[in-house]
Amino acid sequence: MQKILVVDDAEVNREILYNILKDEYIVETAQDGRMALERLQESHDEMAALLLDLHMPRMDGFAVIEEMKRNEWISRVPILIISSEHAVEVENQCFQQGVSDFIHKPFVASIVKNRVKNTIEMFNCKNQLEIRVAEQSKIIRLQEGRLGRLEPFNKMMIEYSSAIMEVETRLKVLNAMFSEEYKRNPFESIKSRLKKPESIYKKLERKGYPVTIENIREYIADVAGLRVICSFPDDIYRLAELLVMQDDIILLKEKDYIKSPKPNGYRSLHLILNVPVFLPDEKKYIKAEVQFRTIAMDFWASLEHKLRYKKDIDNTEEIERQLKACADSIEELDYQMQEIRNKIDHPNSAV
Repeated sequence: MQKILVVDDAEVNREILYNILKDEYIVETAQDGRMALERLQESHDEMAALLLDLHMPRMDGFAVIEEMKRNEWISRVPILIISSEHAVEVENQCFQQGVSDFIHKPFVASIVKNRVKNTIEMFNCKNQLEIRVAEQSKIIRLQEGRLGRLEPFNKMMIEYSSAIMEVETRLKVLNAMFSEEYKRNPFESIKSRLKKPESIYKKLERKGYPVTIENIREYIADVAGLRVICSFPDDIYRLAELLVMQDDIILLKEKDYIKSPKPNGYRSLHLILNVPVFLPDEKKYIKAEVQFRTIAMDFWASLEHKLRYKKDIDNTEEIERQLKACADSIEELDYQMQEIRNKIDHPNSAV
């Protein structure tokens, strides 16, 4: 349920609005402008709407609106004015200040519900549209303003897509050969992704480089990305070794977070490769990042990723501690399972 704040100095008005809206929203109340601002200071990010009386002691509705504008809350919390006035000049003044709608007294339950519902929905749609426009503007700046013509960028992205297909093909061939020789598959699945233009733009900005085709090729190694999910740790190293041994694959960089995990417990083997791509008129080497993980490592990483990008979590430190403990347990489990597999595959070998 979404949270709304009703601000009115008349208790009867607060009670009426509370009873009208309580079944569909979490309704908080305040009896004057100062109390309303205290509530907004604490939880403006959680408020879906503010129902605000204009005439109140200590601080009236207009002063609340001004303070919300100063704190930039008005762009995140739609305001519906509670008023018995129908003067056009008052309504115009409120709309000019950024108010979204009016609820007139005496209250009619159906009108109150619909105005609140419609205002919240329209406000959310407006904000989402603004976010999309901003994202598209970045893409346009990326493709036209900084990258020049669109055609070179698209051609480059096709090359990176080709690098992904090339690595996938190599891995699938290795998988088939490994399966024939050892009667099992070294990996469970391959996931691939081509970095989005806006992500490329942001990464170059963070690195401090102008957005150009040349800088993308030089300074971003993971435009083409693949994630290979294996059953056991030794399959990771064997598969990575077989891939790098191919004479036209060039290993540029290796980061082994399995033998040397990150402080938070993250485990994975990262390879930055130069991969040959055969174009209509030339052979070109394109960078690709390949990450190798076990099934358990991948499950852990997906959960950690949610924590990293989730906002407003109070007990982050405790969750991080639990995730680190899980990562240690996963490492132990992976090697225990590998040992069991070896015993199954080689029942007569000495323990």
